[in-house]
Amino acid sequence: MINEKKLSTKALVLIELREKQKPVNGNALARTLGISRVAVWKAVQALTEAGYKIEVSKNGYFLDPKKDKDFLYPWEFGEKEPLFRHFGNTGSTMDRARELAITGAAAGTVITAEKQSAGRGRNGRTWISRQGGLFFTIIDRPTLPLADYILHSLVIQIAVARTVSSVCGKQAHIRWPNDIYISRRKIAGVITEISGEGDMINWLSTGVGVNINNYAVSGKSASCAEITGKPVSRREVLIRILDEIEKVKKRFSSGAVYAQGNRYLADEWNSMTDCIGVKAAILDQAASNDKQGRVLARGVFDGIDPAGRCILKTEGGRGNLYFNPGPVSMIYM
Repeated sequence: MINEKKLSTKALVLIELREKQKPVNGNALARTLGISRVAVWKAVQALTEAGYKIEVSKNGYFLDPKKDKDFLYPWEFGEKEPLFRHFGNTGSTMDRARELAITGAAAGTVITAEKQSAGRGRNGRTWISRQGGLFFTIIDRPTLPLADYILHSLVIQIAVARTVSSVCGKQAHIRWPNDIYISRRKIAGVITEISGEGDMINWLSTGVGVNINNYAVSGKSASCAEITGKPVSRREVLIRILDEIEKVKKRFSSGAVYAQGNRYLADEWNSMTDCIGVKAAILDQAASNDKQGRVLARGVFDGIDPAGRCILKTEGGRGNLYFNPGPVSMIYM
């Protein structure tokens, strides 16, 4: 095998073992990969320590497909391996992303975790991060004014909803400002953090949580495994989300990246929500000690505008009100 993509030794060995699905002699594996027998042995040791069930016998190394697990280690992502960071357990992938972004991590860096002890939702809420879910944060450095950060969040929401729909075989819907639902049950959420210089974004991190194989905590939430009736690969879902993000960016950037908002992006988002025309209330949780928040306005949700702002048709026909996400949330009546 010619390593044109400069994959790590662990990645190369793993690919070969998965493809062969039978014991592979260490010397033969070394010749195929163009590396030393010692390098093969070290890679196998490292993979075994990481949790891969690689059997060693006189016939060679064998990775039983039935025992192969759904890992999110960097070497599982091919040539993109240098962009991935993985944690067994961490407070929040958003916290790790901030640390990496501040120290100059490249755009496209992805931080994953098996579990989060302090997963973050909007406005100080906690995202419950049970084993089996997909929890990750993407670092980006878009050429965008600070005021347009919402447009990047729309891209992520659309990509996650499209992927979840495809995986589950059921239409997923987006709800303002950051949730994804299937059959009126929450299956995913998105959170964004930004840092700027002047009026431009320096870095932006987007955290995503998707219920994959984790047990849904209540009748208000759902998981991919529950809907499909079988285990779902978190790795495959993550790969598909990342690919979909690039497709959505390419479709809606049109050269001038999101200049002055994006009507087409907003139209796409509006086509994927199931709440247009539904009575709603806008809550300001930052300005209230009440857990629910202070009601700012009531009316009918009319989608979002090209800047990603919520449009609320007010009661009594007094016109429309527009809200940026920030500390504001919306509940449907």
